[in-house]
Amino acid sequence: MMAWAPQFATDAPRILCLGAHCDDIEIGCGGLLMQLARRYPKAVVHCVVFSSNPAREKETRAALGSLLKKVAVTEIEVLNFRNSYFPYIGAEIKDAFEGIRKAGSPDLVLTHFREDRHQDHRTISDLSWNTFRDHSILEYEIPKYDGDLTQVNTYVPLADDVVDEKVRTLMDCFPSQAGRQWFTEETFRSLLRLRGIECNAPSGYAEGFVSRKTTITF
Repeated sequence: MMAWAPQFATDAPRILCLGAHCDDIEIGCGGLLMQLARRYPKAVVHCVVFSSNPAREKETRAALGSLLKKVAVTEIEVLNFRNSYFPYIGAEIKDAFEGIRKAGSPDLVLTHFREDRHQDHRTISDLSWNTFRDHSILEYEIPKYDGDLTQVNTYVPLADDVVDEKVRTLMDCFPSQAGRQWFTEETFRSLLRLRGIECNAPSGYAEGFVSRKTTITF
């Protein structure tokens, strides 16, 4: 178990956030992004969402814009790959990853958990590792019907106001998801509370991630 404290070689780190669908990034690492914004206000955060429609694109732009309002530069890129078909159009999505890679080398990549049972999430995770092989990568988790939550090994304790703002943003910015049984304030707070217990977070709340490689430099 590790409580993660970011240490970058620059005060303007480049953070790359990858999400298969609108709301994935916000659910999986919205709290971490807010706290990175507070510590590194000169940061450049590039968010790429791979599947959307006009209504949902508007939602995710509003949500990410709110969560990242304190960083110097926020780049939000919304693509339109066919939802639920990612494993079958992997070559096209890989081409998009190559374009993202050429845009600059990130100091941190945030992506889906590799063992996520949603086929789109898993494809994005696999291509993240395929494309950014020598980068720092944290895999975030998404609660859903598949029952694939796992034991994480990296925790980011969240401040009380960050928890409140993250949950409020999710509930306010994504009205298209309001009818989904799992998309509730209780779901999001419960997972944050469970991870907070596991790492003994001062506020009682934390986000959990999987870190597969750690490089120690001197």
